[in-house]
Amino acid sequence: MSDLSAVARSVEVPLRKALPVLKERGQREVFCGLTGIVWLHRKMQDAFFLVVGSRTCAHLMQSAAGVMIFAEPRFGTAILTDRDLAGLADAGDELDRICVTLLERRPDITTLFLVGSCPSEVIKLDLDKAAERLNTRLLPKVRVLSYSGSGIESTFTQGEDNALKAMIPLLPHSEEKQLLVVGCVADIVEDQFRRCFDQLGIGPVSFFPARRAADLPSVGPNTVLLLAQPFNGETVRALIARGATALSAPYPLGADATTAWLAAAAAQWNVDAALFDTVTRPLVERANKGLAKYRTQLVGKKLFLMPDSQLEIPLARFLHNEMGMELIEVGTPYLDRQMVAAELALLPESTLISEGQHVEKQLDRVRAAKPDITVCGLGLANPLEAEGFTTKWSIELVFTPIQGYDQAADLAEIFARPLDRRARLKL
Repeated sequence: MSDLSAVARSVEVPLRKALPVLKERGQREVFCGLTGIVWLHRKMQDAFFLVVGSRTCAHLMQSAAGVMIFAEPRFGTAILTDRDLAGLADAGDELDRICVTLLERRPDITTLFLVGSCPSEVIKLDLDKAAERLNTRLLPKVRVLSYSGSGIESTFTQGEDNALKAMIPLLPHSEEKQLLVVGCVADIVEDQFRRCFDQLGIGPVSFFPARRAADLPSVGPNTVLLLAQPFNGETVRALIARGATALSAPYPLGADATTAWLAAAAAQWNVDAALFDTVTRPLVERANKGLAKYRTQLVGKKLFLMPDSQLEIPLARFLHNEMGMELIEVGTPYLDRQMVAAELALLPESTLISEGQHVEKQLDRVRAAKPDITVCGLGLANPLEAEGFTTKWSIELVFTPIQGYDQAADLAEIFARPLDRRARLKL
């Protein structure tokens, strides 16, 4: 690489023209925002997530997390009973009692999230007031926050966005120039990125969320945001309102995009192009070596992405540009152009993006197109498999470390694996 600024500019290419967007409204097949707890509670090791909801909410969380009966996770459900729903009991007093009992049992918890659900919102249980009430009793030892994970208001990954946004008023102010990586990533991915930033001389660097919810990063007019997940739009806009500046870059899925992602930050710190090349070249070569194994399996294969996790547009860019797959349709629950502008600029002009969902119409398009692989939610995967289609659960892409150079081949393997399984079954 001879010109670092050229790499940085490559992620700011404006849209050649607006890509065609098919907007649909109708029946949707998607998890609610409660499921974001599954990866948030693993990341923030001093936090507890208490869902205020029904037994259905509890069953959903247990199923999504695969929790064994002997496990003691850092999430649970305060179950609303018929008496609560009928207004025959003071749900506020009972919630206070449950929270205090929980924290007495778990003294390691420093941050308690009260998570709203469909039932708690239907009966207008004010969790913001509950959090204020509990903070007067529990601060400074424990801080209580609230956000909505309700399926009425949020889809799958929006739960993370709502949780992080709830923390922003607590972030201290700072005038220092710093990099803030926004979006929950696995600890191993965070460690890899930190090594890259250290070698490039970029810093100080913070990750939001941090491994401890109590370790809040600062923010201010000299804070530079580098986005790790495409579904945290409200969080990013709240940080910008605090004075921060967001960089335009593709998300670090695949070797090329990870290089562009790092280059966007490096340009802000005036990193020498030769140093950048020295740091990233071995990583790129290793990533490309791993990708080559799966590129032969994926090149030319037809891909249909149904809306679920908000990762669909970055995944489509990676699978088309780096793996040679043919894009039939790229579905997304909602299109946040501010968050995916750099990704849209890297998609072919012929890409059909669908926003929202009318599941029956979309299934008809799947059947007509006969894709080699369909990425969809759990509720659609088994029926499509029964019809002879090869599928990949989109939920796996959120629960698995997929960002960065060292995970690039793992990401490609996620899509090669079901095709390999289908080929073996035919034998």
